[in-house]
Amino acid sequence: MSVAFTRENDLEATAADLPDRPISPHPNLVTASGLAALDAALRAARDAYAAAQTGDVQADRTAMARATRDLRYWSARRASARLVESDPDSDVVQFGATVSVEREDGRRQTFRIVGEDEADPTRGSISYVSPLARAVMGKRRGDEVMVAGQAVEITQIA
Repeated sequence: MSVAFTRENDLEATAADLPDRPISPHPNLVTASGLAALDAALRAARDAYAAAQTGDVQADRTAMARATRDLRYWSARRASARLVESDPDSDVVQFGATVSVEREDGRRQTFRIVGEDEADPTRGSISYVSPLARAVMGKRRGDEVMVAGQAVEITQIA
């Protein structure tokens, strides 16, 4: 049989199977820094799309598919972004606040409550839809909340 009649995994087939990035069903709340990060991601996606268009699209359909997918995602996220500015004088945990908690075992944790796209637990920021953020939202310093079956006391709000 001739090779011309066989279909192997080619770049076109791989590009066709590239799934869209999932978009959260939650409101797209962002801090000012999160909005700036969305703008930067959208610029990068536009640049990648432009670069993919100027290249040989037939030779690298995967790059074009990836650039198109990312451009759709970041355009949708930027269009749905709702800037939320926190009240610096508030004594309750709110979106954008930095919160310190102490767990039952004595461990202390400090995190900032931010939007989903800007959340990075390794850098101390968690999404407002995470279980920990949901548990502490609207609470005050000294309040105790349950998270994953353990008591957590709010020790500081900034």
